[in-house]
Amino acid sequence: MSMQVTAKMMIRKPVHEVFEAFVDPAKISQFWWSSSSGRWEQGKTITLRYEEYNAEVEVAITEVQVDKRIVFKWVAPGQEQIVTITLDPLDTATSTIEVTQHGWREDEEALVQKLLDNKEGWVYVLTCLKGYLEFGVNGLRAGLVK
Repeated sequence: MSMQVTAKMMIRKPVHEVFEAFVDPAKISQFWWSSSSGRWEQGKTITLRYEEYNAEVEVAITEVQVDKRIVFKWVAPGQEQIVTITLDPLDTATSTIEVTQHGWREDEEALVQKLLDNKEGWVYVLTCLKGYLEFGVNGLRAGLVK
């Protein structure tokens, strides 16, 4: 059985602005990664970089429905997790965003810690997104300390 984590938040911005924050490299660097190698489009593999942690990962974008849904998988040995970002308008000026990551096996070593770490990470990403879109704060990215 595949295990998953989910984080959900309300953002006081139209759904299109929330969508663009993820797919536009200039915007994603304001709240999540230092850089994104390109615009997130279905079928593309994107390189994401965290300069603060000297880290780089690739994601394969498997589905994009404008203003509704983004699905990607981490491209790394041993990584089988898939992330689904779902956007729903509450009204013309407010949206909800839900991030679900799944793919862990019940028998994985340190499963509970992995699930907690990922849940914490997604809540932090969504908090940074909210700060950026609603208040123009872009200094929260990469501030989580373990």
